[in-house]
Amino acid sequence: MPGDLHNHTTYSDGSVPVARLPLMAARVGLDAMAISDHDTLRSVQYAYDHPVQDGVKLIPATELTGYDYERQHRVHLLAYWPDPESEVLRRHCDIMRQRRNECCLQSARELEAIFPQFRTEQALEYARDSGVLYKSGIMQALRELGLADSIYGERYHELFGWNPRGRVLHSPEYIPVREVLATARAAGAVVVFAHPTVYKSMPLLRELVREGMVDGIEIDHPSNSPEDKAECAALCAQYHLIHTGGTDFHGANHKKVYPVGTCTTPDDQIARIEELARKRRR
Repeated sequence: MPGDLHNHTTYSDGSVPVARLPLMAARVGLDAMAISDHDTLRSVQYAYDHPVQDGVKLIPATELTGYDYERQHRVHLLAYWPDPESEVLRRHCDIMRQRRNECCLQSARELEAIFPQFRTEQALEYARDSGVLYKSGIMQALRELGLADSIYGERYHELFGWNPRGRVLHSPEYIPVREVLATARAAGAVVVFAHPTVYKSMPLLRELVREGMVDGIEIDHPSNSPEDKAECAALCAQYHLIHTGGTDFHGANHKKVYPVGTCTTPDDQIARIEELARKRRR
């Protein structure tokens, strides 16, 4: 059976606690899943500590954030089987977690002046598992106060949108994508370029593939366009790259309904990831 290799929990900006995800995967017939929370080693360590849960194999993973400064957009990289003791990876995660938290705390403080009902402490209740405040946590608090009707609706775009820029949006300084790739490789991870359609990253992906900087591409993802899927499949075939699928599950913290198992990775590609990870650990 296949595996879902892209999922988020309350360790980052998902709504479901990590211990509940494997059972969700088991109920839809998956044999494996990766819990790939943003820029954290908590999901990595959980999988190493619980290699099999509810009959589902857990693959250690984290989704690392970088930035393409040439084209001015974010980049997400899925790092599978990284060394949880890697100092360079821990440093990356610590930096990004701190920067992201500081930005959202600043947003929350500004919201206190806009909405007298709102207090930062209410939003921080949603950061208990992650240790980082996310915009989704702020929106959950606003929903409870009757100040928003959804996580990613009109209120979100008013406050945190990009174009026009949201009233309280603060963006962290991101690490250049090639530095993030070097960090992931130094940690022994198998690196898969995540959802290239989301940030319009195909030009960058083509460069990185030619440079031999990525091990695979996430082809099966809810947001990938048919055109990008076709080109990514061709790139994987031409350069013998791993091709993966993942739902990018966030539970209730998502614009659309995508349950665990919506997008999956075939058994043979999971085996390729594991074999490459073993080689890098030798």
